[in-house]
Amino acid sequence: MSEALEQQADEREALSSIYEGDDAFKEIDATTFQYKYGEDDNFKSFLVEIKWHENYPNELPTINMDTFYNRNLIPAVKEKIQAALREEGEQWLGCGMTYTLFECLKERMEELTSEQPEHAITQSIDLDKIGVSAIQISDNTDASKKEVKKEQLTKAQKRRQWERADHKGDRPRGWDWVDIVKHLSQTGYKEEQKASAAANAAAAATAPVLHPLNG
Repeated sequence: MSEALEQQADEREALSSIYEGDDAFKEIDATTFQYKYGEDDNFKSFLVEIKWHENYPNELPTINMDTFYNRNLIPAVKEKIQAALREEGEQWLGCGMTYTLFECLKERMEELTSEQPEHAITQSIDLDKIGVSAIQISDNTDASKKEVKKEQLTKAQKRRQWERADHKGDRPRGWDWVDIVKHLSQTGYKEEQKASAAANAAAAATAPVLHPLNG
């Protein structure tokens, strides 16, 4: 076993002992470790993942800030945290540094997250990347507000509605005008027929009686 791997084994054992019972610490595998800072419901909370390489601790470990837990963390804050860890790690090359890296952030957490908003950030859409065709414009028109097609009434239905009483129980003014006109027209027609019949009878009574010549 190389000297670097021996150092890793010793440091792994030390980390397990130091952080035993600490829910913020998690060993993902033999070379990957995580530590969570702050409360879960706080938008300034974040998680740091450190991964050792074969030559660690003679070289800096990978510092990953792109875990799902950090989905609300803005890029500027992620970069500040990574820069702080790289700067600290440079001072401890050749020595186990994971514990030191985790602990140094506890003291600088407020400083490093000062630019982080305390609420969720709505991400903007890059039209150059996704294309205008990817945007779906929804129709906000409420179907219930669409104009209802009016029912077509027959002449008989229209007449019944017209003759129907209003909301006060009275028929509207002029409701019987059509019936009166109809009545007068029918009465006048009957009187005209009677007069014509009388004239025809009078003409027949005064007409000369014609007899056959050889009677």
